[in-house]
Amino acid sequence: MRAYVLKHYGGPEGSRLMDIPAPTPRPREILVEVRAAGLNPVDFKFRQGKLRAILRPRLPFVLGNEVAGEAVAVGSEVKRFRAGDHVFARVAKDSGGAFAEQVSVDEDHVAPMPRNLDFTAAAAVPLTGLTALQALRDELGVKPGQKVFISGGAGGVGTFAIQIAKWLGAHVTTTASKRGEALVRSLAVMR
Repeated sequence: MRAYVLKHYGGPEGSRLMDIPAPTPRPREILVEVRAAGLNPVDFKFRQGKLRAILRPRLPFVLGNEVAGEAVAVGSEVKRFRAGDHVFARVAKDSGGAFAEQVSVDEDHVAPMPRNLDFTAAAAVPLTGLTALQALRDELGVKPGQKVFISGGAGGVGTFAIQIAKWLGAHVTTTASKRGEALVRSLAVMR
């Protein structure tokens, strides 16, 4: 199978598209036929070696953090998914693998793909959505009635953060450029 592989840290010359063996799902993993993968600033920062202080996988390493596709096989202990399901996922930080034709992902990192999203849109959700959710719910512990300020509400994380903060019952204030104003207004934040 083809995959975008990091051979050494640095510029684009340290990575290349190459043939590698297809993954085999472990008992709790789902083998996903990749239909789309998200690309984020963390991907090029990882490639440049800027995250080595917190993450040092053995090289060569298949890049990519978020994916949408079709489950083609499931491990023996997988309970919530079966072959043929459309799924999306944030792959484990230490495993990568989304920039490939197939990736094996732990069942706990996978969710059913919403029917109203195509693969491209679904692949853009996991990293930004989880960033917003973890910041608001897990780190800040936002509760109903609290006031929350979200800088850059029209950005990827910002649009999720607005909706999640509102879902948690918070009163949200945000900023947006003129270009993003209509978007944040559509999220019923600005009055």
